[in-house]
Amino acid sequence: MKRLKINYLLIGLITVLLAVALWPTIPWYGGTQDKIAQIKSRGVLRISTINSPLTYYTVNNAPAGMDYELAKRFADYLGVTLQVTVRQNLNDLFDDLDDGDADLLAAGLIYNNERLARFRTGPSYYSVSQQLVYRIGTSRPKNLGNLKGRLTVASGSAYMSTLRNVKENQYPDLDWAISTDQSPKALLEAVADGELDYTIGDSVTIGLLQRIHPQLAVAFDITDEEPVTWYMQRDEDDSLYAAMLDFFSQMEEEGAMARLEEKYLGHVGAFDYVDTRTFLRAIDDILPGIRPLFERYATEIDWRLLAAISYQESHWNPQATSPTGVRGLMMLTRNTADSLEVSDRLDPEQSIRGGSEYLQRMMEKVPSSVPEDERIWFALAAYNMGYAHMLDVRKLTEKQGGNPDSWADVKLRLPMLSQKRYYTQTTYGYARGHEAYNYVENIRKYQLSLVGYLQEQEKKLAQRKALEAALGDGYPAVAPDIAMN
Repeated sequence: MKRLKINYLLIGLITVLLAVALWPTIPWYGGTQDKIAQIKSRGVLRISTINSPLTYYTVNNAPAGMDYELAKRFADYLGVTLQVTVRQNLNDLFDDLDDGDADLLAAGLIYNNERLARFRTGPSYYSVSQQLVYRIGTSRPKNLGNLKGRLTVASGSAYMSTLRNVKENQYPDLDWAISTDQSPKALLEAVADGELDYTIGDSVTIGLLQRIHPQLAVAFDITDEEPVTWYMQRDEDDSLYAAMLDFFSQMEEEGAMARLEEKYLGHVGAFDYVDTRTFLRAIDDILPGIRPLFERYATEIDWRLLAAISYQESHWNPQATSPTGVRGLMMLTRNTADSLEVSDRLDPEQSIRGGSEYLQRMMEKVPSSVPEDERIWFALAAYNMGYAHMLDVRKLTEKQGGNPDSWADVKLRLPMLSQKRYYTQTTYGYARGHEAYNYVENIRKYQLSLVGYLQEQEKKLAQRKALEAALGDGYPAVAPDIAMN
């Protein structure tokens, strides 16, 4: 027994020595490793987010969204893969941080002082104001002391601290309900559908949702512009924060952040209720008859973008004719139609085929230095005002110190092509650049509406089928003679 005890002691000593020697190479997910070392050892950056038209969504079964793209680039910067968890509400998001199930929250969250006791923020990447919304057709309140119904806000949101401050300093009788199971986006949709009287949202999300739910109306701004940031755990470990600072700085220096902002925020702009309602009706009434043609001939771009271009051109009227002689769904000129072997510009199929082919020609001519996901906007500007004028505006952008390969920089110079002090500096002279600017921006808005509206229809259809299936399982069919007994 004595010898056995000695052997156990020897084995234990050897085990301890091996553990000490191997400790630095073992991929522990905690312990003495800093956060970046843990993420790299794991090989995965874990983010939690919510589904919204800006942060995270899917198109053609592929993930998209500003926060998603930004997080994907951050994961690439760290040399790891990205793992995305989508939560239904804000409380679940912050629970992920508390429980160690997420490295950071990338969900379009507003900077909020009350959260700083438990969490830490990253750099700001855009800003929003908090706005009160109501449904068009109901009474518009003038301020938070003038509400004629129930105000509901999401639990865990920055809006709650704003309301507490307003109640303390301005409107002591202000009251509100708290939703613990719905996201701010879900509450905005509930107001649009008439299920809630009021809620609060951020200005960017509201602007994007209005393209799908035009009945959603802004009553007034509650706050000035506030920064939007990522959130992470608060502790003494600065490694993740330092890496994030370096990554955001690199994105700014390379112009990648400006391109990302342009892609997701550059076309939010002013909202036209009547135009949006008209477009959504056309999606229901006209699009089903011509959708197969867009799907067939949109070989290089998403068919919904081609459909948006056609709507901007003709409002999906195959007989459309302009005073200048362009005709059909894609409003082709006679010369362009001839070059594309389009014999009848008023024939929907020929027009869509020809317009798609002509747009592809324009995209092929765009300089290769233009980023892949921005080539379409340069091509559309050329489609509208001519390729030569597109070259002019690129040169003008470069002359003024801008980036000729950045749509965000180039589009700002488009209106200058109709101003004498600028077009006299160009090779091809005057052009209706302001029209080309509006042309591209309108198409982007129509595409946003079309994609979002069709997704909403698909979601409602899936919910209806699920409900019918559930009712069918719960209430089996009964033979008529038995049911009458």
